[in-house]
Amino acid sequence: MERLRVLTLNIWNKKGPWERRLELIREGIRRLSPDVIGLQEVIFYNDRTQADEIREGFGYEAAFGMAHDLGDGMHFGNAVLSRFPIEKRVVHPLPTAGDEERRALLHAKIRTPAGTLPFFVTHLNWKFHDGVARESQVVSIAEYVMHETPIGADLPAVLVGDFNAVPHSAEMRFLLGLQSLGGKSVHFTDCFEHLGALPGYTFDSERNPYAALTHEFPRRIDYILVRGPELGTGRGKPLSAEVVMTENHDGVAASDHYGVFAEINVQELGRRFH
Repeated sequence: MERLRVLTLNIWNKKGPWERRLELIREGIRRLSPDVIGLQEVIFYNDRTQADEIREGFGYEAAFGMAHDLGDGMHFGNAVLSRFPIEKRVVHPLPTAGDEERRALLHAKIRTPAGTLPFFVTHLNWKFHDGVARESQVVSIAEYVMHETPIGADLPAVLVGDFNAVPHSAEMRFLLGLQSLGGKSVHFTDCFEHLGALPGYTFDSERNPYAALTHEFPRRIDYILVRGPELGTGRGKPLSAEVVMTENHDGVAASDHYGVFAEINVQELGRRFH
């Protein structure tokens, strides 16, 4: 195994024509054949999640992490789908803005042929004016990732999700090592920044019929980030990145967000050529 194929998608819970959207999501997964998938806005109800519907027949293992209890046995959160065994699942609650929004980080430890992969999925506060809440959330995420996955112990950590923040925002600049927050710093690599075709909008109100309902401007707010590449090994170096699941079928899209797909090197480059 030389490269890890990663997909992230906010599935827009069960809004719109869910059954038709489910078909499009599954078709996108069939076409892309990712190894690991991070999903946001996943609904759990009656001992089953939307991630279970998505993975049916594909052979993926699944892990769900609740972010918010909607009542009546219904939960809202994040999910991981993996071709490889999920050995551990942890849900880390994130700071709130003092309102009804509840957000979380889902941590899955995945045993791949190349080594143990620390994989993280999140979905941050959505309101434009909630930048302070998102800043607190990314600091909490960085602290958790650094504590749980020391550099060099496993494969470089991969963090994906809907951050509800554009690349030049303070919260994304912090995660990319371009500024500090609260006296802390961290560094992830944005796969799309280096390899994707601009503009890379993942919430596109001009082309996506569901995003158009918001009357917002198009922007890039969904990311695949990797804590790499490792110095001297090249593990964690992005190899490709693109915005995916952009199709519109007779007014039906897979979600109100587009997905992001990336390939990440997981083999020591020095060993590959000797």
